[in-house]
Amino acid sequence: MKNLFKKKRYWVLTFLGLLSGIVLWQWNWTIYLYAQAKGGLNVAFNTRPLSEVLKDPNVSDSLKARIRLIGEIKRYATDSLGLKDNPDVYQTLFDQQGKPLVYLVTAAEPYKMEAVEFHFPIIGNFTYKGFFDSTMAAQELKIWQQKGYDTDLGQGIAYSTLGWLPEPILSSMLFYSEGKLASLIIHEMTHGTIFVKNEHETSENLANFIGEYGAKRYLKAKYGNESDEYQKFVRGKTWRKVLVTHLNKSTLTLDSLYKTFKPEYSNKYKDSLKYTFIRKIVAKEDSIYAQLSHKPLLSNKLKNEDLPNNAYFVSFKTYHSKQNEFEQIFEKQFRGDFRKFLEYLKKRFE
Repeated sequence: MKNLFKKKRYWVLTFLGLLSGIVLWQWNWTIYLYAQAKGGLNVAFNTRPLSEVLKDPNVSDSLKARIRLIGEIKRYATDSLGLKDNPDVYQTLFDQQGKPLVYLVTAAEPYKMEAVEFHFPIIGNFTYKGFFDSTMAAQELKIWQQKGYDTDLGQGIAYSTLGWLPEPILSSMLFYSEGKLASLIIHEMTHGTIFVKNEHETSENLANFIGEYGAKRYLKAKYGNESDEYQKFVRGKTWRKVLVTHLNKSTLTLDSLYKTFKPEYSNKYKDSLKYTFIRKIVAKEDSIYAQLSHKPLLSNKLKNEDLPNNAYFVSFKTYHSKQNEFEQIFEKQFRGDFRKFLEYLKKRFE
C-alpha cells in the first residue's frame, strides 16, 4: 500500500511538473488564452436572451425591429441559400456599451507583402490575433513594431466562434443598414457552414463573396429590383468593386516594387520608395471617394506614419484578393446556381 501511494504521488508530481514546465515554456500563450477565456466568459455571462429583450419596455420598438430583422435574414440564409442553421447563433444580445468588443492585431514584413501567421490549436492559422483587452492588443502591437514589422490595429465587427459556441448579436450590429447587416450575417453563417482550415485568406474571401451575393439576393427578394433598398446596395457594391480592384492591383504592384529592392539599399532609401508609392495608392483611393462624396482630397496632407503600411494591405488581401476568383467559378462553372456552388465548396473544403 505504501509503495502504491509513492507511485501515485510520483506520477502526480511528474504530471504537475510537466504541466508547470509547459506553462512556463508557453507563458505568453498561457496568459493570452486565459485573457481570451475570460473575455469569452464575460460575453457569455452578460448576454440577454432575445425573448427577454423583445419583452423589455425599456428597449425601443426600432431596436426590437432590428433584432427581428436579424432573425429574418438568418431564416432567409438557411431556407433560400442553404447555409447551416445553428440554433445557438444570434439568440442572445450583448450590449457593448459603445465600445469595441474585439481588437485585431496584424503584423507584416516591412518590404514584402507577407503577413505574420498566428497559429492556434484546433482552428489553425490566422493572419491576425484577436484580443478582448485593448491594453494587451497595444502591447502585442508594440512587440511586433520593435521587431521591425509593419503593424495594424483593427476592430472586429462581429463575434464569431465558427459556429462552435453560442454567438450573440452585438449591439453595434443593430445600427447597420439592412444591406450591410444582411451581408455581415450571411458572411458569419458561411463560416459556420464551410470551415477552411489553415487558409484564412481563402476563408474570408469566400465568406465575403457569399455575404455580398446573399445580401443582394435577399434585398431583391424582399423589396424588388426597382426598390430604393436594392438599388442603393447595388450602387454601393459597384463603388466597392472599383475600390477593391484599385487596392488589389496596387497591392500586387507594391509587392513587385519590393522585389526590385537590392541588399545594398538602406532602409531609409527603401522606405522612401515604399511610401512614395503608397502615397500614390492613397491619392487614387482618395479620388475615388471624392467622386462619390464630392469631398476634397486629404491624402497630400498625410505624413508617412499616417499612411497605411503592409499590415493594412495584407489585411485587405485577406478579405478581398480572391473575390473575382469565386465570382468566376460561380458564374461560369455553375451558371449562377448557388445550391450547386455551395455543395461544390463543401466538398472542396471538407
